[in-house]
Amino acid sequence: MIDRRNFVGTTLALAAGTSMAQSQRVARIVVPFAAGGVQDLLVRAMSNELALALGQTVIIDNKPGAGGTVGTAFVAKSAADSGVMVMAAASHNISGSLYTKLSFDPQKDFAPLAHIGNAGYVLMINPDVPAKNAAEFIRYAKANPGKMNYASAGVGSATHLSMAYFNGLAGIDLVHLPLKATGEAINEVISGRAHAVIAASIGALAFAKDSRIRLVGVTSPKRSKYLPEVPTIAESGLPGYQFDSWFGLLGPAATPTADVERVHAAVSKLLKDPVVLERLDKQGIEPAILSNPDFARLLAQDYERMAKVVKASGAKVE
Repeated sequence: MIDRRNFVGTTLALAAGTSMAQSQRVARIVVPFAAGGVQDLLVRAMSNELALALGQTVIIDNKPGAGGTVGTAFVAKSAADSGVMVMAAASHNISGSLYTKLSFDPQKDFAPLAHIGNAGYVLMINPDVPAKNAAEFIRYAKANPGKMNYASAGVGSATHLSMAYFNGLAGIDLVHLPLKATGEAINEVISGRAHAVIAASIGALAFAKDSRIRLVGVTSPKRSKYLPEVPTIAESGLPGYQFDSWFGLLGPAATPTADVERVHAAVSKLLKDPVVLERLDKQGIEPAILSNPDFARLLAQDYERMAKVVKASGAKVE
């Protein structure tokens, strides 16, 4: 039975040449974080069009927990021809270095299906914190040791590690408040229960003109085209700091080649659709079509990069 809460879309007019066996299958996209988070918003922005492109029902299945590792492990252990895939991002590779024990290998247990795009992150603080940039925030944190905190989408999430990395480089000590989704973390900052959060652009753009929260720095090496007035963290107080994320669909390691090619072709088609591109642009996602070999190379390089970030942050989860 299809869980109607996660039901996204079905097309009855299947593409010419689609086999009856394929038409009866369901594509299930696991989002390893709660509804309202970065990956959730991204996949929902393109799910109906993806269903049409695949000629299949597409179901979004939120499986949050343990920094995204619960849902990711579910996909790693799924049958290769099950049509199950995960909407993955930076946290996928982070987990390989952050957790001392994992039931899956982020590199070996997954097949790259389709790269979607990239996004930077934004340091957001409660306006009661007297800081207008990264340097002032760091000075205030050092003047108030043990009194400040930050929210995240959970232990092991990109929102966790990006801030832990910030803390490590800045030499400050903020208390971590792990939640289940980026939206929840931002709400904690707005309410004043948390002082700061580093959120992906997809979660931050809606608050650019919101007086209840202050955007003080972007994590990318250069200023974001979406927030050109916000300085980079590196230029405004923490030289050398950089953190960004890729987004893409991964399947179980032995996913049949035909399925890999089909998903890649469908997503590549969507990344040329003006309607989908406009939605991604509003969420701060810069789309990029990569061949699967190029996506595989990106995953390998990013794994090494994130291992260095984890080490520099000092974060570790038993």
